[in-house]
Amino acid sequence: MTATLSRAIAHYPNRFDPGVLSELPEHLRKTIQRRNDVLGPGYTLIYKEPVEFVSGHGAHLIDRHGNDYLDAYNNVPCVGHAHPHVAEAVARQMATVNTNTRYVQEALVDYAERLLSTFPEELSKLSIACSGSEANDLAVRVARFHTGGEGIIVTRWAYHGLTREVASFSPTLGAGSPLGPNVRLIDAPDPRLVAPGSTLDEHMRQQVRGAIDDLERHGYRLAALITDCAHSSDGIFTDPPGYMRAVVEEVHAAGGVYIADEVQSGFARLGDSMWGFSRHGVLPDIVTMGKPMGNGLPISGVVFRPEVCEEFGRNVRYFNTFGGSSIPVAAGAAVLDVFEKENVQQRVLENGNALRAGLREIAKDSPYVAEVRGAGLYVGVEIVKDRQTLEPDRARADDVINDMRDRRILISGTGTSANTLKIRPPLAFDSADVTRFLETFAEVAKNRL
Repeated sequence: MTATLSRAIAHYPNRFDPGVLSELPEHLRKTIQRRNDVLGPGYTLIYKEPVEFVSGHGAHLIDRHGNDYLDAYNNVPCVGHAHPHVAEAVARQMATVNTNTRYVQEALVDYAERLLSTFPEELSKLSIACSGSEANDLAVRVARFHTGGEGIIVTRWAYHGLTREVASFSPTLGAGSPLGPNVRLIDAPDPRLVAPGSTLDEHMRQQVRGAIDDLERHGYRLAALITDCAHSSDGIFTDPPGYMRAVVEEVHAAGGVYIADEVQSGFARLGDSMWGFSRHGVLPDIVTMGKPMGNGLPISGVVFRPEVCEEFGRNVRYFNTFGGSSIPVAAGAAVLDVFEKENVQQRVLENGNALRAGLREIAKDSPYVAEVRGAGLYVGVEIVKDRQTLEPDRARADDVINDMRDRRILISGTGTSANTLKIRPPLAFDSADVTRFLETFAEVAKNRL
C-alpha cells in the first residue's frame, strides 16, 4: 500500500486512507508499516483507524487491549466466532487424518447427503471447492458446457469473485478489472426504478430480455444469468419476493441456465428460508455457496440439477486437492450440527425482524435515510443527501460507519456509491446484541442523521 489511495481501492467502501498512517497509535502504525513491506498488491484495510483483533466469540471480537467489539459485519463465521463445536470438530479431524476426494470418505458422503437435503430434490449433485470464486468459476464452466453459449448476465454492481474468469463478470471490482465482451449488466431489483404502471416483475423481465437480445446481436448465445440473491454489492435488495420467476422464465426461454449465488444470502441469512432463491419460488439450475459453509474454513460448494452437469462430468475431469478434503468437510458438518441444535434460522428471523424494526423507528424522521431494507440478518440503510432526490451521501455514510466503530460496533458500506450501511452480523447475533446495536446506532444517529 502506498502513501496515497490507489485507483484500485478508491471506491472501496469504508477504506482506510494510508495518507494518515502517521497519525495512528505507535503499535498499530508499526504493524501496518510492516504489513505494507511484506504483503503483495491489492490489500486494503477498513475504518479511519484500523483495528486488530486477537480473539472472538459469538458475534463479538476482542482487541489486543481486551475491548469487546460487537461484530455486525462479518458473515464468514456463520454460526459465530470460534464456535466451540466447530473448533472441536476441526481439531479432532486434524489430529486424525486429512485426505482428499481420490479416497473413499464416508464423512464426505454423509455431509453431501445432509447438505443436499436442505435443497429441493431436483438439486441433487454437489461439487466441493475452496472459495466462492472457485465455486462460481466451476458453475460458469458447467453452464457454458451445458448450453453451448458464452453470454453472461449479472447486475450492474455485482461481485461474484476474483479469479480471472469470475472477475470478468464482477463489475464492482471497478475499471481496473474490465468486464468480458460476453457480459451484459442489468438493474438490481430496486422497486424505485420501475416505471409508473409497471411492476418489478415486468421491469426485471425487460432488463433480462434486452440483455439477451444485445448478446445475440453481438454473436453471443446466453450461457447463464448469475445473481446474488441478496444483491449485496448493489446495495442490498431482497424484496419483494417473487420477481425472479419472470427473470428465470426469460433465461430458460433463451436456452440459458440460472445460477443462484448463495455465498451471501444462503444458510438462513435472510431468515425465512435456508436459501435465498427459495423466497422467490424458483428452482435454479446451479447454486453456489462459499464463506459461511465452514464457519471460516476454506470450503465452498456447487449444487447442480443432474441433467446440467452430467455431460460435463463425462468429458471434463474436475479435481480440487483441498475441495472435499477431510478437515473442511468436518467444519461444514459441524456448522450443520449447530443449525440443528441451536435453531439458527428461527434466531435469525426473530432478531432480524427486531433489528430492522428498531432501525426504522430510529431513522423514520431523518432527512438523510432513504430506506431501511433487507431480510433476516442482512440489512441495508441507504444514506442520502435528500430524501426527495435520493442523491447518495457517501461522506455521511462513512461518518456513521466510523462513529459506530469508535463505539466498538463493526459495520461497513455497500452499493454503487458506497452510501448504504451494510449490517451483516454472524448468525450468533442474539437479542442482547440487537439491543446494544440499536442503542449505539441511536446515539450516532442523533449527531449524523
